[in-house]
Amino acid sequence: MRRNRPPRRPFRRPGPRGVPPELRHANELLENGEYAEAAVAFEKIAKQADRRRGPRAPHFHLRAGQAYILCDEADKGMAHIRQGLGAIAARKHWEPFQRLGQRVVDELNGLGHTKEADEILAYITAKLPDGRFTPSQAREFRPTHPTHCSGCGAPVRADEVEWIDLQTAECIYCGNPIRGE
Repeated sequence: MRRNRPPRRPFRRPGPRGVPPELRHANELLENGEYAEAAVAFEKIAKQADRRRGPRAPHFHLRAGQAYILCDEADKGMAHIRQGLGAIAARKHWEPFQRLGQRVVDELNGLGHTKEADEILAYITAKLPDGRFTPSQAREFRPTHPTHCSGCGAPVRADEVEWIDLQTAECIYCGNPIRGE
């Protein structure tokens, strides 16, 4: 006689998942101010993720855009930013679309690229279903977390990560858990 057992969860090893060395290297380049090399590296990662239809491809395009803007190649940077935000909008993920769009606008304004910031703001407004852009408000308090992911080395922002529980977030680039303090 067979007993009905509850389905087993697949075994998941604790700790960081395997992070592609290219991603870690690209984040290191950007962190060290080697913007041109980082831009090329993130562009390559983004194209690979696009071919696989990976869910993190838009974030890689945004990082490539950021790196291109920082190395004074605004046209290439803006193309990647539009592609990243467009992919998020195509999935109808409006809250991250607005939040990430606002961060891009703020960073562009901070770097003195007001024309580009206005262009992205117009792009965001045009893509939104109701045509209204509402800047995101401060989110509820979360525990402090590391400033960089231990898996891929990307910067971690509390308002961008997906929170798994009250103390653990998931890196938007590599998917590794990041434990708050």
